[in-house]
Amino acid sequence: MRICIILIYFGRVFDYFRNMKRVLFLLLFVGLAYTVSSQSRQAVFKKGRIIDSIQINDSISETYKLYLPKKFDGKGTWPIIFVFDMNGKNSQALNMFKTAAEEQGYLLASSNDISDTISISRNVLITSRMFREVASLFPINNNRIYTAGFSSGAKFATVVPSFIKEVSGVISCGSFVPSVELLDEKNPFYFIGIVGNEDFNFPQMLQGRELLNKMKFPNDLMVFDGGEKWSYDLIDKALKNLTLAAMAKGNVQKDNKFILDNYRENFQEYTGLKSSGKSLLAYDRLNEIISIYRPHLEIDSLREEIKILKKANSYRAQKRNLNNVLLRESFIIEDYNYNLDEDVSTLNYNNLGWWNYQMEELKKYDKKSDPFERQMGKRLLGYLNALIEDNIDIELDYPVVNDEALSFLWMLKTITEPKAYSYYLKIISDSSKYEDFGTALFYLEELLKNGYKDKTRLYSLEHTALLRIMPEFNTIVNKYLKESRYDAIIEE
Repeated sequence: MRICIILIYFGRVFDYFRNMKRVLFLLLFVGLAYTVSSQSRQAVFKKGRIIDSIQINDSISETYKLYLPKKFDGKGTWPIIFVFDMNGKNSQALNMFKTAAEEQGYLLASSNDISDTISISRNVLITSRMFREVASLFPINNNRIYTAGFSSGAKFATVVPSFIKEVSGVISCGSFVPSVELLDEKNPFYFIGIVGNEDFNFPQMLQGRELLNKMKFPNDLMVFDGGEKWSYDLIDKALKNLTLAAMAKGNVQKDNKFILDNYRENFQEYTGLKSSGKSLLAYDRLNEIISIYRPHLEIDSLREEIKILKKANSYRAQKRNLNNVLLRESFIIEDYNYNLDEDVSTLNYNNLGWWNYQMEELKKYDKKSDPFERQMGKRLLGYLNALIEDNIDIELDYPVVNDEALSFLWMLKTITEPKAYSYYLKIISDSSKYEDFGTALFYLEELLKNGYKDKTRLYSLEHTALLRIMPEFNTIVNKYLKESRYDAIIEE
């Protein structure tokens, strides 16, 4: 996951959906297929599976993926979630939502053409065309249009409601709004954030919750123990929260059994957290329950419960501890930012030792008895890796790439993420290009020490033709992989 440093000026973008008219269509439901007919096109969409590449229209080559739940019959109107992924992995993103969407009757769609390599404005235009196409084909409930995503996809999902006003909710897994200036207090949407307490985005998500509360944006933040391991339970709960919010607004008929069943499940989760001593998580979960069920149920007893919990010594101690850890974490992050900026601009190879020391310090957090400190250690490592990757992207975006700065950042990645083998290979190739065989051999041995086994890839690296026939190269390969392609000949 990357830290997106985005400076965006969007200007005014017209609302695509405000005056949009749905194209009339004929519906025919047969088995697991849904047929759409119009004057311009006819298509059969199979239900219960992700349909890979649906073209927007004959004149536009853009495509999107679609999922129709098996119960979809084209009657009435249906909620839809547009799921975004900026790195070409939208199949995985859709699969994360598919089971919950099937059970709760949500349509899913995801563009195949948005990417973090193109401008935000172009991504918005691509998204708008997909929105219009899907709305012309299917009976979408205009009050139940949602966006969702993971990491950078989540960032974009939170941008979309600023330009397509019909979006009434966002599920953001691991990211807050990239620019608060985009938020329109006159057009609030329901923000559901999901984040692990080991995710480096966790502090930002906490700050975002406070900001949204001040702006009176409806929001919930689901915090779980861990990093970026998104579970079905979290996605399922987020979709249920969207449905409950729609019931509260009158956009879908109230289902008392659905409300009570979910309330009991949520309250049981709260009591489990409380009894296990996780008072801080329990407090957040109870606040979430109050926010969600206030329109549906009598919650006076919950208000009293949260007052008692807030006064408990365990809650106050955990809250104080977390605040102290977050403050210390912010100072360490400032240190990382300053040193990396200085080291890249001056190509300070001597400071690689300092970064090695920082990695040893981070390892110490794994052995801390305090869970908040252990979580901080995980977050700092995630932040550092994302920071370096962002700097690599910045260097690659320059019209003339600074090879030395890039090489320094690759070297740093071998320190902060020793099992990320691609960076060793880049250094070996780049060093060989400039006939710096000493550096190439050093990183070759470091690569193999860390468990790399792909000899075929190793012997086909670009710019390494001379390196590969050197005795030193083959001696190192033979040492770790037991067999080199060329014999190591040692002259006396």
